[in-house]
Amino acid sequence: MKRLLLLGAGHAHAQVLQGWAVAPVPGVEITLVSPLARAPYSGMVPGWLAGRYPWDEITIDFAALCARAGARWLAVEVQTLDPSRRTLRLADGSSLDWDLLSLNIGSTLRAPALTHGQVLPLRPLSQLHDAWAAQLAQLAQLAQLAQLGTERGSGALSVTAVGGGAAGVECVLAVLARLRRLQPGRAVQGRLISRGAALLPGLAPGAVRQARRALATAGVELRLSTPFDAAAAGDGDLVLWATGAEAHDLLADPARRGDLAVSERGFVRIDPQLRSVSHPHVFAVGDCAEWAQPLPKAGVFAVRMGPVLAHNLRAALGDGIAQAYRPQRHFLVLLDTSDGAAIASRGPFSVHGAWVARWKESIDRRFVARFAPAA
Repeated sequence: MKRLLLLGAGHAHAQVLQGWAVAPVPGVEITLVSPLARAPYSGMVPGWLAGRYPWDEITIDFAALCARAGARWLAVEVQTLDPSRRTLRLADGSSLDWDLLSLNIGSTLRAPALTHGQVLPLRPLSQLHDAWAAQLAQLAQLAQLAQLGTERGSGALSVTAVGGGAAGVECVLAVLARLRRLQPGRAVQGRLISRGAALLPGLAPGAVRQARRALATAGVELRLSTPFDAAAAGDGDLVLWATGAEAHDLLADPARRGDLAVSERGFVRIDPQLRSVSHPHVFAVGDCAEWAQPLPKAGVFAVRMGPVLAHNLRAALGDGIAQAYRPQRHFLVLLDTSDGAAIASRGPFSVHGAWVARWKESIDRRFVARFAPAA
């Protein structure tokens, strides 16, 4: 019996399990290790933050998906990885051996601690549900204090996004829309701060112009080429941390990842077949992986890698011949502006409007629906 171990409940692993449910490879035991049963689809997170979607509608139920695929799901964190001995040590003290390992654990952010105000890191997505619920509870408490006329609860609420990429733009607009509905009698101010000189680098110029208009219409003050000053945050401030993706401690820490080859930033170095360049029995996809020429940390790549990963895992288990993943030169970016419209950008082209928002919602819902149990 061969052992296939999937570490992480990411978009690509959902596709692996879906294919396995239809056509399992005989003589293979498959195990998924992920602390949480439900994993959000990144494209719908801004709509959930804005309050348009409930959590269950934007998440994939990996426990149910594992059951359909005949896979075992272990709800536990990983402590260390030994790729040469093909062993994982888990946080509960137990260990797992494997013949083939696939990593789809995404990325994280290390937000600064604030003396005043609250910070909400927008990664890892798996922890965002509880973190946002806690922030909403604290903001509701501040609103109650404001009604009582206390000094701590008075004044405007400030929402600051740190990061000039798609996550920073989408999430500050989503959170502002949500909070302004929840607290209509209170001023809710918005800012977007980025150390970089450009907003939405890599997107079409027209998309950047539309994003600037959406930010301006929502009253968001834009500060580029500006580092974030943690000491300046006030008691009523909410900071959305949306800077560049960082590797999880499991990969960033040499004592935890073993001799697995990683980039300077701690992401697994992979070849065109999505295999580790140092350990070909280890695969990695999505944000936790790094191509020879690094790709943007965008969910579209994990989704596109999914079918190739599923095929190549089967090939490594003796079913077929491995194929190369060829990243697309231009990829579609759909930005939710939380005002009934959305922005689409691909290469030098862009469009904007309410129909783009409807198109985006249709794409997002179809993707999540692929993994739902049959009615």
